[in-house]
Amino acid sequence: MATYRSREFSVAWCAVTALGKFNPDKGGHLILWDLGLVIRFPPGSTILLPSALLVHSNVALMDGEERISLVHFTAGGLFRYVDNGCKTDKVFMETDYRKMSDEERGEWHKERAERWNDALRLMTVWGHNEQE
Repeated sequence: MATYRSREFSVAWCAVTALGKFNPDKGGHLILWDLGLVIRFPPGSTILLPSALLVHSNVALMDGEERISLVHFTAGGLFRYVDNGCKTDKVFMETDYRKMSDEERGEWHKERAERWNDALRLMTVWGHNEQE
């Protein structure tokens, strides 16, 4: 099963731990599709990755083996909730959004559309130094 870019908080790091009984030389590898990487990922291993930004999955296991993933992530909905004045998107759209002027709505949509790119700019690029 692949996990695609999601509604997680895009600049937050996700911790993934592999558990279970399986031969890590034959299966269970972590695949980071966008980076072209296949990583041996034995039981007990943990990795931190920006999972909302990277399509990722695992290599299938051998018959009779079991792999369990323990995943910790930050739900993007929590941040949208706060941005909406502690209201879900649905409630915000039914209340505050309806009261906005056309100009305010345009600004709200613009800010929402820019969040993804703003979040990407916060990510570190290996070997990149802003002072260079």
